[in-house]
Order: sequence, then structure tokens, then C-alpha cells
Amino acid sequence: MPPSRSTSRPSTRRSRSIHDAAAPAIGKLDYHPGGRPLHADHAPSRSRSRQSSPHSIAGSFFSDIAAGIARTQRLRINKQVRRYVAFAWAIVNALCAGTMTAYSLYAPLFQKRLGYTQLQVNGVSIAAELAMYLPVPLFGLLCDRTGPGIPSLLAGLLFGFGYLLAAFTYKSGAPASAGGDGWPYWVMVVAFVPIGWATSCMYLSAVTTCAKNFGRGRYKGLALALPIASFGLSGMWESQVGSNLLYERLPGGGKGDVDVYRFFVFLACLLLGTGTVGFFALRIVDEEEMIDDAVDELEASGMLEDSAFFQRQPLITTNSHSAVDQHGYGTSATDGDDDLSSSEIDDLDASADEHKTRLASQEQSRKKAWLLNEETRRFLADHTMWWLAAGFFLVTGPGEAFVNNLGTIIGTLYPPTTAAGDGESGTTPMTTAATHVSIVAITSTLARLLIGTLTDLLAPTTPPHPPRGRSSLANSTTSLSEPPPIPKASRRPEVSRVTFLLTLSLFTSLAQALLASGLLQGHGNLFWLVSAPIGAGYGAVFSLTPIIISVVWGLENFGTNWGIVATASALGATLWGLIYSGVYQWAADRGPRSPGSVFGVRSHSTLAAAGVAQEHKADVLCYGVLCYAPTFWAMAVSVWIACGFWLWAWRGKDGWRQRGITV
Repeated sequence: MPPSRSTSRPSTRRSRSIHDAAAPAIGKLDYHPGGRPLHADHAPSRSRSRQSSPHSIAGSFFSDIAAGIARTQRLRINKQVRRYVAFAWAIVNALCAGTMTAYSLYAPLFQKRLGYTQLQVNGVSIAAELAMYLPVPLFGLLCDRTGPGIPSLLAGLLFGFGYLLAAFTYKSGAPASAGGDGWPYWVMVVAFVPIGWATSCMYLSAVTTCAKNFGRGRYKGLALALPIASFGLSGMWESQVGSNLLYERLPGGGKGDVDVYRFFVFLACLLLGTGTVGFFALRIVDEEEMIDDAVDELEASGMLEDSAFFQRQPLITTNSHSAVDQHGYGTSATDGDDDLSSSEIDDLDASADEHKTRLASQEQSRKKAWLLNEETRRFLADHTMWWLAAGFFLVTGPGEAFVNNLGTIIGTLYPPTTAAGDGESGTTPMTTAATHVSIVAITSTLARLLIGTLTDLLAPTTPPHPPRGRSSLANSTTSLSEPPPIPKASRRPEVSRVTFLLTLSLFTSLAQALLASGLLQGHGNLFWLVSAPIGAGYGAVFSLTPIIISVVWGLENFGTNWGIVATASALGATLWGLIYSGVYQWAADRGPRSPGSVFGVRSHSTLAAAGVAQEHKADVLCYGVLCYAPTFWAMAVSVWIACGFWLWAWRGKDGWRQRGITV
């Protein structure tokens, strides 16, 4: 260790007061031959304080320790407060973000008041859904690079603009194409595009906050399940506010339809305020430590040998007093009269510390940017990610298509006279789509919360820093050595998260096969046997997939990684929605030419049904097993294929289990 500058040349009073030199020692410049000895009043103040009491040195030592402990405790409490405040507001963000699920509340009024066609009404929702799903990876990248605060504020601004524009478009009345003088239809479409962007942006800011702040703890599953479940509940409570508080009053004083203008203004103000508060409340605690640990992991795994990042020279010097060293400690080698004053030395010290802090911030930012780019590259290069995303595509797509087409599916279960008549089939009332939308929402929410909790309790214990590199020595020896036996006192049952994922997905496929078999034809009152399992499985998949991503690929790049995989849900919903519509239309067009049986159950079409009036031919509706059976058999097979993909990613060649990753 090189000697310090204070031992290489004499020290003055000023230099000793700065560097806490030993007070009683007399330097060359403190003693002049022939003069009087140095008295106590000429010594530095710290020397006098130490000589004033024989116990001052010990008292100062223990007081410094106590002050350090108190300071550490305050920092720890402050971090915990910031972490839980961020968690609480992330739940609020998620509870407000899912406004698109309340679209059915006011969609009929677009037809009734604005004169939109059914195709135009669907066009508004399709524009919002595409805007919501397609840019998810970009918003996830924004959350990782800038933190969740900026995306939250951006979401609030987008929500405010979109809903205010929609409110004034609705208030203007029917457009000219519908015989009115209101704003054009395309303005409403444009208004819902930023609403879709804001939905995914606010959702990701909430989920990313919870994942990064609690993803290393034991209850990572519950921490992720709560915001995801809250997002599913947001549309329900907002619909209740709109229908029970913001409604139109009938002439007699009764309750009418929702006041769409006031409802949109309410959502604009609510979400703008929520996003703005989120800008200040949503923070990632100890992110620098997370980044440093991730870099250490990659370095230890042997994956950074050729990295250009670590071949560059560090920006930071280790000497915090470099500026002072350049000017000297109050003396000059050439001119003894050119000494610096204490205030000048203090200014130089402050400047040096500021410069070091700035360099450290630049170095940390550069390290974070490099790490996130590296993590994204490795995530996309990992074949198991593509198996996981493919399975997510094959499971969530059928689930989305089922929810979006509940109304027409239920209509195919009843004879044409019932579906077009008074809603009665014998003595059993016809079930409604609203009932099963609620069933799907409730079972999905409960499944997310329950699965998140169960996996925290039963999933295998994850190492603090699971190995990621395939060249890591730990990974190479994992398959050669058995883990040490767990003492019987601490042994507990363990169930992998992938096992939960496979089980609940297969449970969903059984419900799809039950519907496809035609056993519920004419028994719509038993349709909950289909809607409840599909809702539970759909919610469980959306809860478990981000947890698995956080465990396998870490938390540093979670927003980007989860955003990439979540895009598969939109693609799957589009594909299976088209498949269902095509099969439904095909069966309706076949009409009386297909009077036979399908999968053992006789099918009935609108045109073949006895007693149906001729004008119902124009409805082009479909009734019977043939309308949905091929689609749901294909959906069941799709889920089975997805389970095979997930099993391969888990236990296949170079899968997670082989790498030593406990999922």
C-alpha cells in the first residue's frame, strides 16, 4: 500500500485539521528554535478537546459507533418506507389502469347516441387493443431504462388526453355519416389509441415496481400477483362507479344509462392524477446494488471475458482528494509564502468530491445501459425463452378469444326460438354473457392471488443469484453432483412453478374439450363448468409466466423481458378470434345442408330450425355444436402443445433444470 501524502512531507496545522493528524506531535513548521514552547492554545481545537478530559477519546469512539448505528438504522427504515410506498401506489396504478375492460358499459351508447355501426364500435375497441399490446416491449424497455416513475407520468398524460378527446367527441353528437353534425368517427378512433398506449404503460410501471422491489424476497409470487389481479379488477369497480354514480337521470327521476361524457371526464382526471403521483411514488430501491450483483454474476460465470465494457479504463480515481493533491496541502514546493487558506482547501475538497460523484454516476449509468442491453441480447438468444413464449401464445390466445366471444358462444347453446324469443327454454332461464364475464373475472382474480401465494410457499427455494451463464462452473457441475440432503427438521413439500403451470393449463383444456364435445348443448345453465376453469387457468398463466421470467432471467431487465412475452397474448387473441369467427360463419352458411350430427350431438342452424321466421335469415346467426366444436377441439389441442413446449423448456436439453435453475 503506497504511503499517504501526509507521511511524505511535513504537516501544518491546517493539513492536520483536515486529515485528523495526531494532535500532540510537533511538526517542523510548528517549532521555531529560540521561541517559546508550543502552548495548548496554539494546538488545533481537536487536540484541546482531547486533552480536556481523560475520557474524551473513548467517549468520542463510542459516540461515533452509536451515531453510525443510528444512521444505518435510519437508512434501512427509509428504504423500507420507500419500498412499501412504491408497492402501495403500484397497486393503485394497477387498480386504475384497466379501463378498457369497462368498454362494454358504454359501447351500446355509441350505436344508440352516435349512430355508429357494430363494425365501427368494434373498430374503436380493436384500435385500442392493438395500441395496448403492440408497444408493450417498448414500454417495458422504458421502465427498465428510466425507472417506473416516468412511464407512470407518461401514462397519466396519455390517459388524460385520450379520455378528454373521447368525451368531447361523444358530446359533439352523431357524425355527418350518421345524419348529425358531430365530430367524425375517426376522431373517436384516434382518442382510443393513446388510451391503449397508456393502459400498457401504467400496467408495466406497476408490475415492474413490484417485481424489482420484492422479486428477491420469499413472497415474490404474491408481490407480482397483487398488481396483476388488481389490473383485472379495475374495470369492474370503474363500471360500478359509472353505472351507479355517473348516470343519466330519467324524466321521472329514475336511473338511466351511464353519462358517457361525465364518465370519460372522471376517468381522465382520475388517471392523470394517479399517473402524476406515481411519478414521485414509484421508485426502485437499491437498484444500483441489483445492477452490481448482476454484473458480478455474469463475470463469475465466465460470460464477460470478451466484453468491451470491462476492457475500458475506469473513469473514477480512487483518491477522493485529487484536486487538493494537485495544489498541495497548504505548502508549496517552490514558494512557501504561496499557501492555500482553509476555505480554499475546503472548496477544493468539495469540488473533488463533486467530481467523483459525477464520475460515479456516469459510470453507473454506463454499467446499467450495458447490462440491460446484454440481458436483452441473452434473453432473445435463449431458446427456452421462445418455448415459453410459444406456450404463452398457445394458451392465452384461446382464453382471450373465449372471453371476447362469450355472447355468441352462449347463443349457440339454445334453440333458435329461445335465443330470438323471450329468453326462456322450458322452465330454465337463459344464461347471459354478463354473468359469465363476471365468473371469468372473479375466478381469474382468485387464481392469480391463490397461485401467487401457493408458489411462494411450495415452490423450490431459489438461490439469491441463480446461475445464468452456460459456461459457468456451477452450471457445469450441477448435473454431476446431487444437492446436499435437507435436514428433516427443515424439509417441506416442494412443487415447481412449472408444475402449477402445466396442471392449470391442462385443467383449462379439459373445459375446452367439455364444450367441444357438445355435452352442454341445450344446457346453458351448466356453462359455468366451462367459464370458471378457463378463467382460473387464464389468470394462473398470467400470474405464473412473469414470475418464471423473473426467476430464470433475473429482475434487472424484467420490464423488457415480460413485455416481449406479453405481446404473444395479443397475437394469439387475434389468431384465435379469426379462427372462431371463420368456423362460426362457415357453420352458419352451411345451414340446412348440414343437418347431421357432429361428435355425437345433433347440430341445428338458424335456417334449418323449425318455426323461425323468414326475417331471421338475415341475422346470419348460428346454433348448434357445429358452430363451436371444431374451434374448441383445436383450442384444447393448442393447450396440450403448449404444455409440451413448457415441459421441454423446463426439463429438455439445456433446459432450466439442467442449468441448475430452480423454477
